[in-house]
Amino acid sequence: MQSDCFGEHLMGCEPNWYQGFPSPYYTDSHKEFRKKCREFVETEMKPHVEDWIKSPEGYPASLHQRAYSAGLQGILFPKEFGGAREDTDYFHELILWDEMGRCSAQVLGQLQINSMAIPPVLLHGSEEMKAAVLPAVVQGEKSISLMISEPQAGSDVANLRTTAVKQDGCYVVNGQKKWITGGHRADFFTCAVRTGDPGFGGISLLLIPSSSPGITIRKMATQFDNTNGTAFVTLEDVKVPEGNLIGDEGMGFMYLMYNFNHERFVIAVGACRAARNCYEESIKYALKRKTFGKQLIEHQAIRLKLAEMLRQIEAVHDSCERVAYSLSKGVPDLALGATCALLKVNSSRCFEYCAREASQIFGGSSIVREGQGMLVERLYRDVRQAAIPGGSEEILLDFTIRQAVAKDLKKQKKAAKIEGHWAGACSVVDSFFFVHAASRGKATRLCSRRPPGDPQAYGQTRGRGRVAAPQAAAGPPLEPSRW
Repeated sequence: MQSDCFGEHLMGCEPNWYQGFPSPYYTDSHKEFRKKCREFVETEMKPHVEDWIKSPEGYPASLHQRAYSAGLQGILFPKEFGGAREDTDYFHELILWDEMGRCSAQVLGQLQINSMAIPPVLLHGSEEMKAAVLPAVVQGEKSISLMISEPQAGSDVANLRTTAVKQDGCYVVNGQKKWITGGHRADFFTCAVRTGDPGFGGISLLLIPSSSPGITIRKMATQFDNTNGTAFVTLEDVKVPEGNLIGDEGMGFMYLMYNFNHERFVIAVGACRAARNCYEESIKYALKRKTFGKQLIEHQAIRLKLAEMLRQIEAVHDSCERVAYSLSKGVPDLALGATCALLKVNSSRCFEYCAREASQIFGGSSIVREGQGMLVERLYRDVRQAAIPGGSEEILLDFTIRQAVAKDLKKQKKAAKIEGHWAGACSVVDSFFFVHAASRGKATRLCSRRPPGDPQAYGQTRGRGRVAAPQAAAGPPLEPSRW
Protein backbone atom coordinates (compact mmCIF):
# COMPACT_ATOMS: atom_id res chain seq x y z
CA MET A 1 0.00 0.00 0.00
CA GLN A 2 2.81 2.40 0.88
CA SER A 3 4.22 2.20 -2.67
CA ASP A 4 1.10 4.02 -3.89
CA CYS A 5 1.55 6.97 -1.52
CA PHE A 6 1.67 10.43 -3.06
CA GLY A 7 2.50 13.79 -1.58
CA GLU A 8 2.74 14.49 2.15
CA HIS A 9 3.06 11.43 4.38
CA LEU A 10 1.38 12.88 7.49
CA MET A 11 -2.13 11.56 7.95
CA GLY A 12 -4.77 13.97 6.69
CA CYS A 13 -2.43 16.27 4.78
CA GLU A 14 -3.61 14.63 1.55
CA PRO A 15 -6.87 12.90 0.54
CA ASN A 16 -7.19 9.34 1.76
CA TRP A 17 -6.43 7.69 -1.59
CA TYR A 18 -3.21 9.71 -1.94
CA GLN A 19 -1.87 7.84 1.08
CA GLY A 20 -2.22 4.41 -0.46
CA PHE A 21 -5.69 3.44 0.69
CA PRO A 22 -7.93 1.70 -1.88
CA SER A 23 -10.72 3.60 -3.59
CA PRO A 24 -13.37 2.50 -6.10
CA TYR A 25 -13.18 5.84 -7.92
CA TYR A 26 -9.62 6.27 -9.13
CA THR A 27 -7.65 4.58 -11.92
CA ASP A 28 -4.15 4.88 -13.35
CA SER A 29 -5.48 7.71 -15.53
CA HIS A 30 -6.39 9.68 -12.41
CA LYS A 31 -3.00 9.01 -10.84
CA GLU A 32 -1.19 10.27 -13.94
CA PHE A 33 -3.36 13.37 -14.05
CA ARG A 34 -2.76 14.02 -10.35
CA LYS A 35 0.99 13.94 -10.99
CA LYS A 36 0.63 16.46 -13.84
CA CYS A 37 -1.38 18.82 -11.66
CA ARG A 38 1.02 18.59 -8.73
CA GLU A 39 4.05 19.32 -10.93
CA PHE A 40 2.33 22.31 -12.52
CA VAL A 41 1.34 23.81 -9.18
CA GLU A 42 4.79 23.31 -7.68
CA THR A 43 6.75 24.68 -10.65
CA GLU A 44 4.47 27.17 -12.42
CA MET A 45 2.32 28.60 -9.62
CA LYS A 46 3.63 28.43 -6.06
CA PRO A 47 7.06 30.04 -6.67
CA HIS A 48 5.43 33.19 -8.08
CA VAL A 49 2.46 33.74 -5.77
CA GLU A 50 3.94 36.59 -3.73
CA ASP A 51 5.00 38.53 -6.83
CA TRP A 52 1.60 38.10 -8.47
CA ILE A 53 -0.20 39.29 -5.34
CA LYS A 54 1.77 42.53 -5.47
CA SER A 55 1.18 43.03 -9.20
CA PRO A 56 -1.94 45.03 -10.25
CA GLU A 57 -2.40 42.62 -13.16
CA GLY A 58 -2.28 39.53 -10.94
CA TYR A 59 -1.05 36.33 -12.50
CA PRO A 60 -0.16 36.50 -16.23
CA ALA A 61 -2.80 35.48 -18.79
CA SER A 62 -0.20 33.26 -20.44
CA LEU A 63 -0.49 30.90 -17.47
CA HIS A 64 -3.69 29.56 -19.04
CA GLN A 65 -1.88 28.60 -22.23
CA ARG A 66 0.78 26.83 -20.17
CA ALA A 67 -1.94 24.99 -18.26
CA TYR A 68 -3.49 23.93 -21.56
CA SER A 69 -0.12 22.75 -22.95
CA ALA A 70 0.48 20.79 -19.74
CA GLY A 71 -2.78 18.88 -20.30
CA LEU A 72 -4.71 20.42 -17.41
CA GLN A 73 -7.16 22.93 -18.82
CA GLY A 74 -8.48 20.80 -21.66
CA ILE A 75 -10.19 18.20 -19.46
CA LEU A 76 -13.05 20.64 -18.83
CA PHE A 77 -14.12 21.03 -22.45
CA PRO A 78 -15.17 18.91 -25.47
CA LYS A 79 -12.67 17.63 -28.04
CA GLU A 80 -14.35 19.45 -30.92
CA PHE A 81 -13.15 22.74 -29.42
CA GLY A 82 -9.68 21.52 -28.46
CA GLY A 83 -10.48 19.92 -25.12
CA ALA A 84 -10.24 16.37 -23.80
CA ARG A 85 -13.42 15.98 -21.76
CA GLU A 86 -14.48 12.76 -23.46
CA ASP A 87 -11.33 11.02 -22.16
CA THR A 88 -11.90 12.09 -18.55
CA ASP A 89 -14.59 12.16 -15.88
CA TYR A 90 -15.60 14.31 -12.91
CA PHE A 91 -12.91 12.73 -10.75
CA HIS A 92 -10.28 14.23 -13.02
CA GLU A 93 -11.98 17.56 -12.44
CA LEU A 94 -12.10 16.99 -8.69
CA ILE A 95 -8.34 16.33 -8.76
CA LEU A 96 -7.77 19.50 -10.78
CA TRP A 97 -9.61 21.81 -8.36
CA ASP A 98 -8.15 20.03 -5.34
CA GLU A 99 -4.59 20.42 -6.59
CA MET A 100 -5.16 24.02 -7.70
CA GLY A 101 -6.39 24.68 -4.15
CA ARG A 102 -2.91 23.95 -2.83
CA CYS A 103 -1.87 27.33 -4.19
CA SER A 104 -3.55 30.29 -2.51
CA ALA A 105 -4.57 33.76 -3.69
CA GLN A 106 -6.76 32.63 -6.60
CA VAL A 107 -3.86 31.81 -8.90
CA LEU A 108 -5.34 30.44 -12.15
CA GLY A 109 -8.75 31.29 -10.68
CA GLN A 110 -10.07 32.32 -14.08
CA LEU A 111 -9.99 28.67 -15.10
CA GLN A 112 -12.79 28.04 -12.60
CA ILE A 113 -14.73 31.00 -13.95
CA ASN A 114 -14.28 29.84 -17.56
CA SER A 115 -15.71 26.47 -16.58
CA MET A 116 -18.79 28.23 -15.14
CA ALA A 117 -19.35 30.79 -17.92
CA ILE A 118 -18.90 28.45 -20.89
CA PRO A 119 -21.71 25.88 -20.31
CA PRO A 120 -24.60 28.20 -21.35
CA VAL A 121 -22.75 29.00 -24.58
CA LEU A 122 -21.84 25.37 -25.15
CA LEU A 123 -25.34 24.03 -24.49
CA HIS A 124 -27.54 26.80 -25.89
CA GLY A 125 -25.41 29.06 -28.09
CA SER A 126 -25.50 29.09 -31.89
CA GLU A 127 -22.83 27.27 -33.88
CA GLU A 128 -21.36 30.60 -34.95
CA MET A 129 -21.15 31.72 -31.34
CA LYS A 130 -19.43 28.52 -30.25
CA ALA A 131 -16.89 28.74 -33.06
CA ALA A 132 -16.06 32.36 -32.18
CA VAL A 133 -15.62 31.80 -28.45
CA LEU A 134 -14.92 28.25 -27.37
CA PRO A 135 -11.65 27.26 -29.14
CA ALA A 136 -9.86 30.41 -27.94
CA VAL A 137 -11.08 30.00 -24.34
CA VAL A 138 -10.41 26.26 -24.21
CA GLN A 139 -6.84 26.71 -25.43
CA GLY A 140 -6.10 29.49 -22.96
CA GLU A 141 -5.91 32.34 -25.45
CA LYS A 142 -9.00 34.16 -24.13
CA SER A 143 -11.23 34.19 -21.05
CA ILE A 144 -14.93 34.46 -20.34
CA SER A 145 -16.69 35.54 -17.13
CA LEU A 146 -20.19 35.18 -15.74
CA MET A 147 -21.90 38.53 -15.31
CA ILE A 148 -24.98 38.04 -13.13
CA SER A 149 -24.80 39.87 -9.78
CA GLU A 150 -25.78 43.52 -9.43
CA PRO A 151 -25.43 46.06 -6.62
CA GLN A 152 -29.00 45.37 -5.47
CA ALA A 153 -29.29 41.74 -6.61
CA GLY A 154 -26.67 39.23 -5.52
CA SER A 155 -28.27 35.88 -4.70
CA ASP A 156 -31.66 37.38 -5.61
CA VAL A 157 -31.12 36.81 -9.33
CA ALA A 158 -34.81 37.19 -10.22
CA ASN A 159 -34.68 40.89 -9.31
CA LEU A 160 -31.81 41.97 -11.55
CA ARG A 161 -32.38 45.30 -13.31
CA THR A 162 -29.91 45.41 -16.20
CA THR A 163 -32.10 45.80 -19.28
CA ALA A 164 -31.68 44.70 -22.88
CA VAL A 165 -34.08 46.40 -25.29
CA LYS A 166 -34.35 45.41 -28.95
CA GLN A 167 -33.55 48.21 -31.33
CA ASP A 168 -32.49 48.06 -35.01
CA GLY A 169 -31.31 44.45 -34.93
CA CYS A 170 -29.47 44.84 -31.62
CA TYR A 171 -30.08 44.60 -27.91
CA VAL A 172 -29.26 47.89 -26.22
CA VAL A 173 -27.98 46.99 -22.74
CA ASN A 174 -27.96 49.33 -19.74
CA GLY A 175 -27.14 48.54 -16.13
CA GLN A 176 -24.48 47.71 -13.58
CA LYS A 177 -22.86 44.43 -12.59
CA LYS A 178 -20.91 43.88 -9.38
CA TRP A 179 -18.57 41.21 -7.95
CA ILE A 180 -17.74 39.91 -11.44
CA THR A 181 -14.87 37.51 -10.84
CA GLY A 182 -12.17 37.89 -13.48
CA GLY A 183 -14.11 40.74 -15.07
CA HIS A 184 -11.03 42.85 -15.70
CA ARG A 185 -9.32 40.05 -17.66
CA ALA A 186 -12.36 38.61 -19.48
CA ASP A 187 -12.67 38.87 -23.26
CA PHE A 188 -16.34 37.84 -23.16
CA PHE A 189 -19.19 37.97 -20.68
CA THR A 190 -22.05 35.52 -20.28
CA CYS A 191 -24.40 38.26 -19.12
CA ALA A 192 -27.83 37.99 -17.48
CA VAL A 193 -30.18 40.76 -18.62
CA ARG A 194 -33.84 41.59 -18.39
CA THR A 195 -35.60 41.33 -21.75
CA GLY A 196 -39.12 40.87 -20.39
CA ASP A 197 -41.38 41.31 -17.39
CA PRO A 198 -40.21 41.29 -13.75
CA GLY A 199 -39.33 37.93 -12.23
CA PHE A 200 -37.64 34.78 -13.45
CA GLY A 201 -39.38 34.63 -16.80
CA GLY A 202 -38.06 37.99 -17.98
CA ILE A 203 -34.36 37.05 -17.79
CA SER A 204 -32.24 36.18 -20.83
CA LEU A 205 -28.55 35.58 -21.44
CA LEU A 206 -26.38 37.52 -23.88
CA LEU A 207 -22.81 36.94 -24.98
CA ILE A 208 -21.15 40.37 -24.74
CA PRO A 209 -17.55 41.07 -25.85
CA SER A 210 -15.76 43.05 -23.13
CA SER A 211 -14.39 45.42 -25.80
CA SER A 212 -17.89 46.61 -26.74
CA PRO A 213 -18.32 50.42 -26.67
CA GLY A 214 -20.15 51.56 -23.55
CA ILE A 215 -18.56 49.02 -21.16
CA THR A 216 -16.51 50.33 -18.23
CA ILE A 217 -14.64 47.84 -16.04
CA ARG A 218 -13.18 48.72 -12.65
CA LYS A 219 -11.19 46.25 -10.57
CA MET A 220 -12.36 46.09 -6.94
CA ALA A 221 -10.20 45.58 -3.86
CA THR A 222 -11.10 42.45 -1.90
CA GLN A 223 -10.79 41.20 1.66
CA PHE A 224 -8.59 38.32 0.47
CA ASP A 225 -5.38 38.28 -1.56
CA ASN A 226 -6.52 37.96 -5.13
CA THR A 227 -4.32 37.44 -8.19
CA ASN A 228 -7.38 37.00 -10.41
CA GLY A 229 -9.61 39.89 -9.40
CA THR A 230 -13.21 40.99 -8.98
CA ALA A 231 -14.73 43.80 -11.02
CA PHE A 232 -17.51 46.36 -11.13
CA VAL A 233 -18.88 46.62 -14.68
CA THR A 234 -21.03 49.47 -16.00
CA LEU A 235 -22.96 49.07 -19.26
CA GLU A 236 -24.22 52.23 -20.96
CA ASP A 237 -26.11 51.84 -24.23
CA VAL A 238 -24.04 48.79 -25.13
CA LYS A 239 -25.20 47.45 -28.49
CA VAL A 240 -25.19 43.67 -28.74
CA PRO A 241 -26.25 41.89 -31.97
CA GLU A 242 -29.45 39.86 -31.67
CA GLY A 243 -27.42 36.84 -32.76
CA ASN A 244 -25.58 37.02 -29.43
CA LEU A 245 -28.68 35.88 -27.57
CA ILE A 246 -27.80 32.61 -25.83
CA GLY A 247 -30.68 30.20 -26.41
CA ASP A 248 -34.19 31.62 -26.15
CA GLU A 249 -35.47 34.84 -24.65
CA GLY A 250 -36.86 34.40 -21.16
CA MET A 251 -34.92 31.18 -20.52
CA GLY A 252 -31.84 32.76 -18.97
CA PHE A 253 -32.76 31.96 -15.38
CA MET A 254 -33.26 28.28 -16.17
CA TYR A 255 -29.93 28.08 -17.97
CA LEU A 256 -28.25 29.60 -14.92
CA MET A 257 -29.99 27.25 -12.51
CA TYR A 258 -28.60 24.24 -14.34
CA ASN A 259 -25.18 25.91 -14.15
CA PHE A 260 -25.15 26.50 -10.39
CA ASN A 261 -24.58 22.88 -9.33
CA HIS A 262 -21.25 22.74 -11.09
CA GLU A 263 -20.23 26.10 -9.66
CA ARG A 264 -20.98 24.92 -6.14
CA PHE A 265 -19.08 21.69 -6.70
CA VAL A 266 -16.02 23.65 -7.86
CA ILE A 267 -16.16 26.01 -4.87
CA ALA A 268 -16.66 23.12 -2.44
CA VAL A 269 -13.64 21.16 -3.66
CA GLY A 270 -11.46 24.28 -3.40
CA ALA A 271 -12.76 25.06 0.09
CA CYS A 272 -12.11 21.50 1.23
CA ARG A 273 -8.47 21.72 0.12
CA ALA A 274 -8.14 25.14 1.78
CA ALA A 275 -9.34 23.57 5.03
CA ARG A 276 -6.80 20.78 4.52
CA ASN A 277 -4.09 23.42 4.00
CA CYS A 278 -5.01 24.84 7.42
CA TYR A 279 -4.72 21.40 8.96
CA GLU A 280 -1.39 20.65 7.22
CA GLU A 281 0.16 23.91 8.33
CA SER A 282 -1.10 23.39 11.88
CA ILE A 283 0.03 19.81 12.43
CA LYS A 284 3.51 20.53 11.02
CA TYR A 285 3.80 23.61 13.23
CA ALA A 286 2.61 21.64 16.29
CA LEU A 287 5.33 19.05 15.70
CA LYS A 288 8.14 21.61 15.86
CA ARG A 289 6.85 24.38 18.12
CA LYS A 290 7.54 24.09 21.86
CA THR A 291 5.58 25.70 24.68
CA PHE A 292 5.90 25.20 28.43
CA GLY A 293 8.80 22.84 27.94
CA LYS A 294 7.19 20.42 25.49
CA GLN A 295 6.08 20.16 21.90
CA LEU A 296 2.80 21.80 21.02
CA ILE A 297 1.46 18.47 19.77
CA GLU A 298 1.90 17.02 23.27
CA HIS A 299 -0.86 19.27 24.59
CA GLN A 300 -4.19 17.47 24.55
CA ALA A 301 -6.08 20.65 23.62
CA ILE A 302 -4.03 20.98 20.44
CA ARG A 303 -4.55 17.34 19.49
CA LEU A 304 -8.29 17.75 19.92
CA LYS A 305 -8.29 20.78 17.65
CA LEU A 306 -6.39 18.90 14.96
CA ALA A 307 -8.65 15.84 15.28
CA GLU A 308 -11.80 17.91 14.90
CA MET A 309 -10.35 19.68 11.87
CA LEU A 310 -9.51 16.36 10.23
CA ARG A 311 -12.90 14.86 11.08
CA GLN A 312 -14.69 17.60 9.20
CA ILE A 313 -12.25 17.66 6.27
CA GLU A 314 -12.55 13.92 5.60
CA ALA A 315 -16.35 14.08 5.75
CA VAL A 316 -16.47 16.96 3.25
CA HIS A 317 -14.01 15.28 0.88
CA ASP A 318 -16.10 12.11 0.93
CA SER A 319 -19.12 14.23 0.00
CA CYS A 320 -17.17 15.79 -2.88
CA GLU A 321 -16.42 12.30 -4.18
CA ARG A 322 -20.07 11.30 -3.83
CA VAL A 323 -21.18 14.28 -5.93
CA ALA A 324 -18.44 13.59 -8.49
CA TYR A 325 -19.69 10.01 -8.76
CA SER A 326 -23.29 11.14 -9.25
CA LEU A 327 -22.24 13.60 -11.95
CA SER A 328 -20.13 10.94 -13.66
CA LYS A 329 -23.12 8.60 -13.73
CA GLY A 330 -25.34 11.21 -15.34
CA VAL A 331 -27.62 12.03 -12.42
CA PRO A 332 -29.77 14.97 -13.63
CA ASP A 333 -28.88 18.43 -12.35
CA LEU A 334 -32.37 18.93 -10.95
CA ALA A 335 -31.89 15.91 -8.68
CA LEU A 336 -28.58 17.23 -7.34
CA GLY A 337 -29.62 20.77 -6.42
CA ALA A 338 -30.01 20.19 -2.69
CA THR A 339 -26.99 17.87 -2.53
CA CYS A 340 -24.68 20.45 -4.13
CA ALA A 341 -26.13 23.21 -1.96
CA LEU A 342 -25.38 21.27 1.22
CA LEU A 343 -21.95 20.31 -0.08
CA LYS A 344 -21.00 23.94 -0.55
CA VAL A 345 -22.29 24.94 2.89
CA ASN A 346 -20.50 22.06 4.61
CA SER A 347 -17.25 22.85 2.82
CA SER A 348 -17.28 26.58 3.61
CA ARG A 349 -18.15 25.96 7.27
CA CYS A 350 -15.43 23.33 7.51
CA PHE A 351 -12.98 25.82 6.02
CA GLU A 352 -14.11 28.52 8.44
CA TYR A 353 -13.66 26.23 11.43
CA CYS A 354 -10.23 25.04 10.31
CA ALA A 355 -9.03 28.58 9.59
CA ARG A 356 -10.04 29.66 13.08
CA GLU A 357 -8.43 26.68 14.80
CA ALA A 358 -5.26 27.03 12.73
CA SER A 359 -5.06 30.67 13.85
CA GLN A 360 -5.44 29.59 17.46
CA ILE A 361 -2.67 27.02 17.11
CA PHE A 362 -0.30 29.51 15.48
CA GLY A 363 -1.19 32.24 17.95
CA GLY A 364 0.45 35.59 17.25
CA SER A 365 2.16 34.24 14.15
CA SER A 366 -1.25 34.00 12.44
CA ILE A 367 -2.07 37.70 12.64
CA VAL A 368 0.89 39.04 10.69
CA ARG A 369 1.52 38.74 6.96
CA GLU A 370 4.99 37.30 7.30
CA GLY A 371 6.84 34.46 8.96
CA GLN A 372 5.62 30.96 9.79
CA GLY A 373 1.95 31.89 10.06
CA MET A 374 1.73 33.91 6.85
CA LEU A 375 -0.26 31.28 4.93
CA VAL A 376 -2.69 30.74 7.81
CA GLU A 377 -3.27 34.51 8.01
CA ARG A 378 -4.03 34.53 4.28
CA LEU A 379 -6.33 31.50 4.50
CA TYR A 380 -8.28 33.13 7.33
CA ARG A 381 -9.09 36.05 5.03
CA ASP A 382 -10.09 33.63 2.25
CA VAL A 383 -13.01 32.09 4.13
CA ARG A 384 -15.75 34.48 3.03
CA GLN A 385 -14.99 33.99 -0.65
CA ALA A 386 -16.00 30.35 -0.16
CA ALA A 387 -19.04 31.11 1.99
CA ILE A 388 -20.72 33.84 -0.09
CA PRO A 389 -20.17 33.39 -3.88
CA GLY A 390 -22.27 30.74 -5.56
CA GLY A 391 -25.08 31.30 -3.06
CA SER A 392 -24.72 32.32 0.58
CA GLU A 393 -24.99 29.65 3.26
CA GLU A 394 -28.37 30.88 4.49
CA ILE A 395 -29.95 30.89 1.04
CA LEU A 396 -28.56 27.45 0.18
CA LEU A 397 -29.81 25.91 3.41
CA ASP A 398 -33.27 27.34 2.84
CA PHE A 399 -33.20 26.14 -0.77
CA THR A 400 -32.29 22.62 0.38
CA ILE A 401 -35.37 22.20 2.55
CA ARG A 402 -37.64 23.90 0.04
CA GLN A 403 -36.53 21.35 -2.54
CA ALA A 404 -36.85 18.51 -0.03
CA VAL A 405 -40.54 19.23 0.62
CA ALA A 406 -41.50 20.56 -2.82
CA LYS A 407 -43.05 17.30 -4.08
CA ASP A 408 -45.02 16.70 -0.89
CA LEU A 409 -46.32 20.27 -0.81
CA LYS A 410 -47.39 19.94 -4.43
CA LYS A 411 -49.26 16.73 -3.63
CA GLN A 412 -50.93 18.35 -0.65
CA LYS A 413 -52.07 21.33 -2.71
CA LYS A 414 -53.37 19.04 -5.43
CA ALA A 415 -55.25 16.95 -2.88
CA ALA A 416 -56.71 20.08 -1.28
CA LYS A 417 -57.83 21.31 -4.69
CA ILE A 418 -59.54 18.00 -5.47
CA GLU A 419 -61.18 17.99 -2.04
CA GLY A 420 -62.40 21.51 -2.64
CA HIS A 421 -63.96 20.51 -5.97
CA TRP A 422 -65.60 17.46 -4.35
CA ALA A 423 -66.98 19.51 -1.45
CA GLY A 424 -68.46 21.99 -3.89
CA ALA A 425 -70.05 19.21 -5.92
CA CYS A 426 -71.63 17.52 -2.90
CA SER A 427 -72.94 20.82 -1.58
CA VAL A 428 -74.68 21.66 -4.84
CA VAL A 429 -76.17 18.16 -5.18
CA ASP A 430 -77.28 18.21 -1.51
CA SER A 431 -78.97 21.55 -2.03
CA PHE A 432 -80.76 20.38 -5.17
CA PHE A 433 -82.29 17.28 -3.57
CA PHE A 434 -83.05 19.06 -0.29
CA VAL A 435 -85.02 21.81 -1.98
CA HIS A 436 -86.82 19.27 -4.13
CA ALA A 437 -87.83 17.19 -1.08
CA ALA A 438 -88.80 20.21 1.01
CA SER A 439 -90.99 21.56 -1.75
CA ARG A 440 -93.02 18.34 -1.60
CA GLY A 441 -93.43 18.60 2.17
CA LYS A 442 -91.02 15.78 3.04
CA ALA A 443 -88.56 16.14 5.88
CA THR A 444 -85.78 13.87 4.66
CA ARG A 445 -82.02 13.64 5.21
CA LEU A 446 -80.61 13.27 1.74
CA CYS A 447 -76.93 13.06 0.71
CA SER A 448 -75.87 14.45 4.07
CA ARG A 449 -72.12 14.35 4.84
CA ARG A 450 -72.77 15.29 8.47
CA PRO A 451 -73.51 12.72 11.22
CA PRO A 452 -77.14 11.92 12.09
CA GLY A 453 -78.47 14.15 14.79
CA ASP A 454 -76.38 17.12 13.71
CA PRO A 455 -78.85 20.04 13.51
CA GLN A 456 -76.86 21.37 10.56
CA ALA A 457 -77.25 18.11 8.60
CA TYR A 458 -78.70 18.72 5.18
CA GLY A 459 -82.34 17.60 4.78
CA GLN A 460 -83.12 17.78 8.49
CA THR A 461 -86.06 20.10 9.34
CA ARG A 462 -88.10 21.03 12.41
CA GLY A 463 -91.39 20.34 10.68
CA ARG A 464 -93.24 19.98 7.48
CA GLY A 465 -93.35 22.63 4.83
CA ARG A 466 -90.98 24.55 2.62
CA VAL A 467 -87.59 25.45 4.11
CA ALA A 468 -84.66 27.45 2.75
CA ALA A 469 -81.91 25.49 1.05
CA PRO A 470 -78.50 25.66 2.75
CA GLN A 471 -75.70 27.62 1.07
CA ALA A 472 -73.34 25.60 -1.12
CA ALA A 473 -69.88 25.18 0.33
CA ALA A 474 -67.23 27.50 -1.05
CA GLY A 475 -65.46 26.09 -4.08
CA PRO A 476 -65.14 26.46 -7.83
CA PRO A 477 -68.34 26.16 -9.82
CA LEU A 478 -69.11 22.69 -11.12
CA GLU A 479 -68.59 21.89 -14.74
CA PRO A 480 -71.51 20.10 -16.47
CA SER A 481 -69.42 16.91 -16.57
CA ARG A 482 -69.47 16.72 -12.76
CA TRP A 483 -73.26 16.46 -12.70
